[in-house]
Amino acid sequence: MRIEGWARDGLTDKQIAQNIGISVATLYRWQTKFCEICEAIKRGKAPVDQQVENALLKRALGFVAKETRTDSAGNTQVIEKDVPPDTTAGIFWLKKRMKDKWDPSEDKQTEDTKLYELPARVIARSFSDINRTIVPNKSYVFKGGRGSTKSSFISLKIIELLINNPDMHACVVRKVAGTLKDSVYAQMKWAIRELGKEADFDYKLSPLEIRYKKSKQTIYFRGLDDPIKLKSIKPEFGYIGILWIEERDQLAGPAEERSVKQSVLRGGSESYDFVSFNPPKTNSNWVNREELVPDPNRIVHNSNYLDVPPEWLGQKFLDDAQHLKEVNPEAYEHEYMGIPNGEGGAVFEFIESREITDDEIRNMDRLYAGVDWGWYPDPFAFILCYYNKSQEKIYLIDEYYVNKQKNTETAEWILKHHGEDIHALQYGVICDSAENKSIADFIDCGIFNAKAAFKPPGSVDYGMKWLQSRTIVIDPARTPNAFREITQYEYQRDKDDNFVSGYPDADNHTIDALRYALSPLFMRRMSQA
Repeated sequence: MRIEGWARDGLTDKQIAQNIGISVATLYRWQTKFCEICEAIKRGKAPVDQQVENALLKRALGFVAKETRTDSAGNTQVIEKDVPPDTTAGIFWLKKRMKDKWDPSEDKQTEDTKLYELPARVIARSFSDINRTIVPNKSYVFKGGRGSTKSSFISLKIIELLINNPDMHACVVRKVAGTLKDSVYAQMKWAIRELGKEADFDYKLSPLEIRYKKSKQTIYFRGLDDPIKLKSIKPEFGYIGILWIEERDQLAGPAEERSVKQSVLRGGSESYDFVSFNPPKTNSNWVNREELVPDPNRIVHNSNYLDVPPEWLGQKFLDDAQHLKEVNPEAYEHEYMGIPNGEGGAVFEFIESREITDDEIRNMDRLYAGVDWGWYPDPFAFILCYYNKSQEKIYLIDEYYVNKQKNTETAEWILKHHGEDIHALQYGVICDSAENKSIADFIDCGIFNAKAAFKPPGSVDYGMKWLQSRTIVIDPARTPNAFREITQYEYQRDKDDNFVSGYPDADNHTIDALRYALSPLFMRRMSQA
């Protein structure tokens, strides 16, 4: 075997790895995984090691050297010469053979050179097997429902790979740059803290970066809404060999994903490629369809919260999951189990179309109101609704949907038809924050609790997913425009007519108003996610 021959010739592990065309870290992994490689290296090194060991011992103890001399007459004489013990050789021998007594620093040196491994305590049960089998130059797809800890595992694994590959840097990307700080950047900081390595890293906010102090390796964070910044990353040394695409389903399609990988993973013979996402509900979405295309270099891993220690998730999370399982099993299957169970491109699948009676409305104790501003061709849209937490149902009570009306006129209609309800709203009338002047007009007209919606990065996607997992009860007679928009609203399509995860910003005026109205409920959860 060539590896055994290289070891017998005295090559170091690094030189053997270079001959194979891999990094020394990969060679070490191969030795732990494939016993025949480990044994070949041991067999090759054994004779040479024995020779060196004998020579070292001889120098440490001293020895008698025989020297043959020949005089001018051609007579030879063997002379014995005492070679005294070599102090340096003796010290080296004692440090290696009696290191506890002669070299207590050896433990630290060994610790610095051996491969770092994630402690078992930080890995959920569903990730224990794949953690041991991750190898370079494969694409790893991690998908699962809420609370599956897939993002936690990837962030931990990136730290392990960074420490074990000192010439590699990492890049973490999401669709929108504005969401990085409170999601993947915070996630990476959590992983470092969980591993007890906070003192080993430096953190920057502008630009977002995390740097490993010992080797100056960097974890970069980039949004895909600025492709120039993605392509312009140039590490001071080495190359970017670790890529994590979070929320893969938010990408425009496979072409954008390929572009990201080609822009980031350049240089080096080895790289690690991770993507993670909660599967979109519809089977027609491109990320769900992509799995049907055979790819020997792709490994897909599924996970859900049931394999996670309950104390990691908390009782509130478990109660919410159980509640949704009871009131809406289909939504539970998608949201918590990560199973795409929808067909076609409809965004809202849990719709209950029926009459909502006046008696029902009289028993609704807490109402919500939202406004999406418009003039023409986009209309002004007002929604009044009720949310039944125990049933996870949203009831649409009334709407106002009109073109070319002044703010004074729309405010007058709202106060005339729902003045008493409006003034009793706990959260007020929540309006699109894009028009502060219109909000001021509403307040001047007597809607004193009109206020701007809070719209941080990622709030649209989060709010839409929150609405999607609830049943929406619609009376077409009461809210005909909301009924039309909600029942006909579909995911965006790419140029090949495949569904992607984006939400079209068209024919969604009552949907936006509904999202604003109920934002106090889901924004609390988003801030804790």
